[in-house]
Amino acid sequence: MFTTRNPEPTRVGLVAGEPMRLEGLMSIFEQETKEGQPPLIPVVGSLEDLLANPVVEHLVIDWNSTPARLAILQRVRRERPKLRLIVIGPDSSDEIIMDTIIAGARAYLDMSAGPRMIRQAIEEVVSGSIWAPRRLLSKLIDRLLDAADGSLLSSPRPHLTAREREVLQLLLLARSNREIATELGIEERTVKAHVGKLMRKTGAENRIELSMRALNGSFVPKLAAQQNHRSAIV
Repeated sequence: MFTTRNPEPTRVGLVAGEPMRLEGLMSIFEQETKEGQPPLIPVVGSLEDLLANPVVEHLVIDWNSTPARLAILQRVRRERPKLRLIVIGPDSSDEIIMDTIIAGARAYLDMSAGPRMIRQAIEEVVSGSIWAPRRLLSKLIDRLLDAADGSLLSSPRPHLTAREREVLQLLLLARSNREIATELGIEERTVKAHVGKLMRKTGAENRIELSMRALNGSFVPKLAAQQNHRSAIV
């Protein structure tokens, strides 16, 4: 007889300076986990303790708990580059959201977000996606491409067609090939072809790496870098 193996639990760190805010965040984890998704377990502690805890792979931080916001993002990227950060901040302007995500966050919610919305954002981030208004995704990709181009001037950034950008936007929302095909009104095999081209252009080996490269602005193909390295050796 075959038994269904439950997904391993995902431990989510919580940082909040005010007891009432922390209590509100804790209520998120009282909601029932959707079928097929890993159980979410809260881990409360200081930023220092949570960064040092290897089992914590996701971190929800209330910006009210500290004034050093950008410094925290830089520290997280330096000490735990694979840690996925969900930010709850006081300002929901487009520029603030994009700057926060480009700096390393995977989600940004304003202070009016309720437990249900925060839970949904965490689940999206756990699935490998980002949480941001749809209207910002195109601008966000443009900014990431510009950042990659500016930081690695010796390596040309890949040219993405309009359709490839649309596919990439939906990939960042963790959509399946079938869902992307339905939304764009194209065949599923066409979506697979676009995803394949995106991976070749960016040097990603799979969809998850493609999304992470997009989110981190690392669009320069690894293959090109390896070829340049070989040429230098020869």
